[in-house]
Amino acid sequence: MRFFRIGEKVVSQEKLIDALTDILADREGGATQEEVARTRGVQRSFVSFLETLGEVRRGARIAVVGFPVANAEEVRALAERHGVDFVLVFNQAERESIEGSSGGEVFNRLLETLATLRDYDVTILMASDWRIELIERILGREVIGIPLGQTPLREDVPVDVAELEQVLAGVRSARTSRSRTGRVSAALRGAAERAGRWTPSRRS
Repeated sequence: MRFFRIGEKVVSQEKLIDALTDILADREGGATQEEVARTRGVQRSFVSFLETLGEVRRGARIAVVGFPVANAEEVRALAERHGVDFVLVFNQAERESIEGSSGGEVFNRLLETLATLRDYDVTILMASDWRIELIERILGREVIGIPLGQTPLREDVPVDVAELEQVLAGVRSARTSRSRTGRVSAALRGAAERAGRWTPSRRS
Protein backbone atom coordinates (compact mmCIF):
# COMPACT_ATOMS: atom_id res chain seq x y z
CA MET A 1 0.00 0.00 0.00
CA ARG A 2 1.41 3.39 -1.01
CA PHE A 3 1.04 6.48 1.19
CA PHE A 4 1.79 10.11 0.38
CA ARG A 5 2.80 12.62 3.05
CA ILE A 6 1.21 15.97 2.11
CA GLY A 7 1.88 18.45 4.90
CA GLU A 8 0.14 17.07 7.95
CA LYS A 9 -1.96 14.65 5.90
CA VAL A 10 -1.18 11.07 4.97
CA VAL A 11 -3.03 10.07 1.79
CA SER A 12 -3.63 6.44 0.81
CA GLN A 13 -3.21 5.78 -2.89
CA GLU A 14 -5.27 2.59 -2.60
CA LYS A 15 -8.15 4.37 -0.87
CA LEU A 16 -8.13 7.07 -3.53
CA ILE A 17 -8.15 4.57 -6.40
CA ASP A 18 -10.97 2.59 -4.76
CA ALA A 19 -13.06 5.76 -4.42
CA LEU A 20 -12.48 6.75 -8.05
CA THR A 21 -13.33 3.23 -9.20
CA ASP A 22 -16.61 3.32 -7.27
CA ILE A 23 -17.55 6.67 -8.80
CA LEU A 24 -16.86 5.51 -12.36
CA ALA A 25 -18.63 2.18 -11.76
CA ASP A 26 -21.73 4.03 -10.55
CA ARG A 27 -21.70 6.19 -13.68
CA GLU A 28 -21.21 3.18 -15.92
CA GLY A 29 -24.15 1.56 -14.15
CA GLY A 30 -26.42 4.42 -15.19
CA ALA A 31 -26.38 6.76 -12.21
CA THR A 32 -26.39 10.47 -13.00
CA GLN A 33 -23.55 12.72 -11.94
CA GLU A 34 -25.82 14.25 -9.29
CA GLU A 35 -26.74 10.83 -7.90
CA VAL A 36 -23.11 9.73 -7.75
CA ALA A 37 -22.09 12.98 -6.08
CA ARG A 38 -24.71 12.52 -3.35
CA THR A 39 -23.88 8.84 -2.84
CA ARG A 40 -20.11 9.30 -2.72
CA GLY A 41 -20.06 12.63 -0.88
CA VAL A 42 -18.38 14.70 -3.57
CA GLN A 43 -19.31 17.65 -5.79
CA ARG A 44 -21.03 16.97 -9.11
CA SER A 45 -18.33 19.07 -10.81
CA PHE A 46 -15.73 16.64 -9.42
CA VAL A 47 -17.48 13.70 -11.07
CA SER A 48 -17.59 15.62 -14.36
CA PHE A 49 -13.90 16.52 -14.02
CA LEU A 50 -12.96 12.85 -13.52
CA GLU A 51 -14.80 11.82 -16.67
CA THR A 52 -13.15 14.57 -18.70
CA LEU A 53 -9.72 13.76 -17.28
CA GLY A 54 -9.98 10.07 -18.12
CA GLU A 55 -11.89 10.29 -21.41
CA VAL A 56 -10.33 8.26 -24.23
CA ARG A 57 -12.96 8.62 -26.93
CA ARG A 58 -16.63 9.12 -27.68
CA GLY A 59 -18.99 7.52 -30.14
CA ALA A 60 -20.08 4.03 -31.09
CA ARG A 61 -19.63 1.02 -28.82
CA ILE A 62 -16.99 -1.06 -30.60
CA ALA A 63 -16.09 -4.74 -30.35
CA VAL A 64 -12.96 -6.24 -31.93
CA VAL A 65 -12.90 -10.01 -32.46
CA GLY A 66 -10.25 -12.02 -34.29
CA PHE A 67 -8.89 -15.56 -34.70
CA PRO A 68 -6.45 -17.12 -35.41
CA VAL A 69 -4.24 -14.02 -35.23
CA ALA A 70 -0.44 -14.36 -35.28
CA ASN A 71 0.17 -10.92 -33.73
CA ALA A 72 -2.66 -11.16 -31.22
CA GLU A 73 -0.83 -9.20 -28.53
CA GLU A 74 -0.12 -6.35 -30.92
CA VAL A 75 -3.76 -6.24 -32.02
CA ARG A 76 -5.00 -6.28 -28.43
CA ALA A 77 -2.61 -3.43 -27.56
CA LEU A 78 -3.86 -1.39 -30.52
CA ALA A 79 -7.49 -1.94 -29.52
CA GLU A 80 -6.67 -0.84 -25.97
CA ARG A 81 -5.02 2.36 -27.22
CA HIS A 82 -8.19 3.17 -29.17
CA GLY A 83 -10.41 2.57 -26.15
CA VAL A 84 -12.26 -0.37 -27.73
CA ASP A 85 -15.08 -1.52 -25.47
CA PHE A 86 -14.76 -5.30 -26.01
CA VAL A 87 -11.74 -7.22 -27.30
CA LEU A 88 -11.59 -10.96 -28.03
CA VAL A 89 -8.50 -11.76 -30.08
CA PHE A 90 -6.52 -14.98 -29.87
CA ASN A 91 -3.98 -17.05 -31.77
CA GLN A 92 -4.31 -20.65 -32.93
CA ALA A 93 -2.80 -22.12 -29.76
CA GLU A 94 -5.27 -20.18 -27.60
CA ARG A 95 -8.07 -21.19 -29.96
CA GLU A 96 -7.15 -24.87 -29.68
CA SER A 97 -7.12 -24.65 -25.89
CA ILE A 98 -10.69 -23.36 -26.04
CA GLU A 99 -11.76 -26.00 -28.55
CA GLY A 100 -10.21 -28.64 -26.28
CA SER A 101 -12.85 -27.97 -23.64
CA SER A 102 -16.02 -30.06 -23.39
CA GLY A 103 -18.60 -29.60 -26.13
CA GLY A 104 -21.08 -28.07 -23.72
CA GLU A 105 -18.55 -25.58 -22.39
CA VAL A 106 -17.53 -24.48 -25.91
CA PHE A 107 -21.16 -24.10 -26.94
CA ASN A 108 -22.04 -22.08 -23.85
CA ARG A 109 -19.04 -19.79 -24.36
CA LEU A 110 -20.04 -19.26 -27.99
CA LEU A 111 -23.58 -18.31 -27.01
CA GLU A 112 -22.35 -15.94 -24.31
CA THR A 113 -19.97 -14.25 -26.77
CA LEU A 114 -22.67 -13.81 -29.42
CA ALA A 115 -25.06 -12.40 -26.82
CA THR A 116 -22.35 -9.97 -25.69
CA LEU A 117 -21.61 -8.81 -29.23
CA ARG A 118 -25.23 -7.82 -29.76
CA ASP A 119 -24.73 -5.04 -27.21
CA TYR A 120 -22.20 -3.27 -29.43
CA ASP A 121 -22.85 -0.87 -32.29
CA VAL A 122 -20.04 -2.15 -34.49
CA THR A 123 -18.14 -5.43 -34.53
CA ILE A 124 -14.78 -5.50 -36.31
CA LEU A 125 -14.27 -9.17 -37.12
CA MET A 126 -10.97 -10.69 -38.27
CA ALA A 127 -11.57 -14.28 -39.31
CA SER A 128 -12.06 -16.58 -42.29
CA ASP A 129 -14.41 -15.42 -45.04
CA TRP A 130 -17.08 -17.99 -44.14
CA ARG A 131 -17.02 -17.12 -40.44
CA ILE A 132 -17.39 -13.42 -41.16
CA GLU A 133 -20.49 -14.10 -43.25
CA LEU A 134 -21.89 -16.47 -40.61
CA ILE A 135 -21.37 -14.11 -37.66
CA GLU A 136 -22.84 -11.24 -39.66
CA ARG A 137 -25.98 -13.30 -40.33
CA ILE A 138 -26.27 -14.36 -36.69
CA LEU A 139 -25.79 -10.89 -35.24
CA GLY A 140 -27.91 -9.01 -37.74
CA ARG A 141 -25.86 -5.99 -36.76
CA GLU A 142 -23.10 -3.86 -38.25
CA VAL A 143 -20.04 -5.95 -39.06
CA ILE A 144 -16.78 -4.71 -40.54
CA GLY A 145 -15.04 -7.82 -41.81
CA ILE A 146 -11.29 -8.18 -42.25
CA PRO A 147 -10.86 -11.59 -43.95
CA LEU A 148 -7.81 -13.57 -42.88
CA GLY A 149 -8.26 -16.22 -45.56
CA GLN A 150 -10.57 -18.98 -46.67
CA THR A 151 -12.18 -21.45 -44.28
CA PRO A 152 -10.78 -23.55 -42.70
CA LEU A 153 -7.99 -21.59 -41.07
CA ARG A 154 -5.83 -23.72 -38.79
CA GLU A 155 -2.68 -21.58 -38.74
CA ASP A 156 -2.02 -18.11 -37.40
CA VAL A 157 -2.45 -15.23 -39.83
CA PRO A 158 -0.85 -11.81 -39.16
CA VAL A 159 -3.21 -8.85 -39.11
CA ASP A 160 -2.14 -5.64 -40.82
CA VAL A 161 -2.24 -3.34 -37.78
CA ALA A 162 -1.97 -0.24 -39.96
CA GLU A 163 -5.14 -1.29 -41.78
CA LEU A 164 -6.88 -2.13 -38.51
CA GLU A 165 -5.91 1.25 -37.08
CA GLN A 166 -7.39 2.93 -40.17
CA VAL A 167 -10.65 1.03 -39.65
CA LEU A 168 -10.77 1.97 -35.96
CA ALA A 169 -10.03 5.60 -36.77
CA GLY A 170 -12.79 5.60 -39.38
CA VAL A 171 -15.36 4.16 -36.99
CA ARG A 172 -14.32 6.58 -34.25
CA SER A 173 -14.47 9.58 -36.56
CA ALA A 174 -18.11 8.84 -37.35
CA ARG A 175 -18.86 9.61 -33.67
CA THR A 176 -22.42 8.42 -34.21
CA SER A 177 -24.03 5.54 -32.40
CA ARG A 178 -26.80 3.86 -34.32
CA SER A 179 -30.22 3.21 -32.95
CA ARG A 180 -31.02 -0.27 -31.67
CA THR A 181 -33.08 -1.08 -34.76
CA GLY A 182 -30.19 -2.88 -36.41
CA ARG A 183 -29.81 -0.23 -39.16
CA VAL A 184 -26.46 1.50 -39.52
CA SER A 185 -26.10 5.27 -39.43
CA ALA A 186 -25.04 6.98 -42.65
CA ALA A 187 -21.98 8.45 -40.93
CA LEU A 188 -20.81 5.08 -39.64
CA ARG A 189 -21.32 3.40 -43.00
CA GLY A 190 -19.35 6.17 -44.68
CA ALA A 191 -16.45 5.77 -42.25
CA ALA A 192 -16.25 2.03 -42.83
CA GLU A 193 -16.50 2.42 -46.60
CA ARG A 194 -13.67 4.98 -46.58
CA ALA A 195 -11.57 2.45 -44.69
CA GLY A 196 -12.46 -0.08 -47.41
CA ARG A 197 -13.87 -2.64 -45.00
CA TRP A 198 -17.65 -2.25 -44.94
CA THR A 199 -19.48 -5.59 -44.86
CA PRO A 200 -23.23 -4.98 -44.97
CA SER A 201 -25.30 -7.18 -42.71
CA ARG A 202 -28.43 -8.83 -44.05
CA ARG A 203 -30.56 -6.38 -42.07
CA SER A 204 -28.67 -3.20 -42.95
